[in-house]
Amino acid sequence: MTGRREPHENVATVLVDPRVLPELEVHLMGLDLWVWPIASAPVYVDGPRAAFQIRRRLVMSKRGAWDDAAEWTPVWIAFGETWHRGAEPLPWAAHRTLWDALEHYADHVRYRLGLGGIPRLDVPRERTA
Repeated sequence: MTGRREPHENVATVLVDPRVLPELEVHLMGLDLWVWPIASAPVYVDGPRAAFQIRRRLVMSKRGAWDDAAEWTPVWIAFGETWHRGAEPLPWAAHRTLWDALEHYADHVRYRLGLGGIPRLDVPRERTA
């Protein structure tokens, strides 16, 4: 065993009020941040079940503080190519940009600071000539 971690996608796991999800997604796209509803993410065979379990775990962990988000949409937010520098870790500016953008939607999102890792998402990449 080499101890190397499998290639992964750094993501924030966020519960989003479905009424603002389209607006949030467009806002984040402008920052090269990509929203993936967990229910339709290609890394799960049963995405809706995974989304239910993740939402439930997040809401329950806050012991009533996030009960308003019990029916919200769980999403992953991934970082686009402009934030990556080869094999280097994500720059702190990427983290700051994400947290600042989410703070703008504070009444409509619930999240914990910090990123997780999931298997690589099949994201169409821009081609350069």
